[in-house]
Amino acid sequence: MNRIAMIPARYNASRFPGKLMQIIGDKSIIRHTYDNTLATLLFDEVIVVTDSDVIFKEITENGGYAIKSKKEHESGTDRIAEAAESIDADIILNVQGDEPFIDQNALRRLLQVFDSDEEHVQVASIMKKLTEKSEIQDPNRVKVVVDSKMNSLFFSRSVIPYSRESTAISNYYQHIGVYAFRKPALLKFTSWRLTPLEAIEKLECLRFLEMGIPIKMVLTDFVGIAIDSPDDLKKAIEYYNAFPD
Repeated sequence: MNRIAMIPARYNASRFPGKLMQIIGDKSIIRHTYDNTLATLLFDEVIVVTDSDVIFKEITENGGYAIKSKKEHESGTDRIAEAAESIDADIILNVQGDEPFIDQNALRRLLQVFDSDEEHVQVASIMKKLTEKSEIQDPNRVKVVVDSKMNSLFFSRSVIPYSRESTAISNYYQHIGVYAFRKPALLKFTSWRLTPLEAIEKLECLRFLEMGIPIKMVLTDFVGIAIDSPDDLKKAIEYYNAFPD
């Protein structure tokens, strides 16, 4: 199967404008994401899809592959779907531009879902276990609950599941914003309008659930740093300085 990684890269992020051009170590966040995805050697091509001339130049002038979006988009998935329509690919993996420390093993396990005999799997994503109460209650950490076959039931910025009894024990999982799609499922996504739950939570993954397509979840111990705020950037710089390679 032909596998392509696409990195949606919006310059004016609502919570932290210009974040992808912030510097960690010796280069920008978006270049770290691109270079680390390329270094996994899992893909036939890695492409940044952006609305920004600044990001486009940042990638192409450093030897990378970037595509300019032709129009505005509601989500990163919409953005890569526009570019993917004219690209030959069986599996398209969406790597968030603000996840500079992406992990090869997590991506490999995600792609393996499509190598199995589970032909019904159209979309897959990854999650990790949460143990700290502050993390579980943090609305910037998107939580997910799954069924017995590891299909997602719901995603929320709220605490899910809610423990009605203080003695009840539950597992809590954080959704890591990396998706893999069969190309037809990705193109279907962009043909649908913004759905009600997606609009309320500001979570594009809910569009698939509202349209009846489950997302297969893969559990990983990958601990990345999604950069949504200046505080996250500080953590990322500290992490990089501790593990520069």
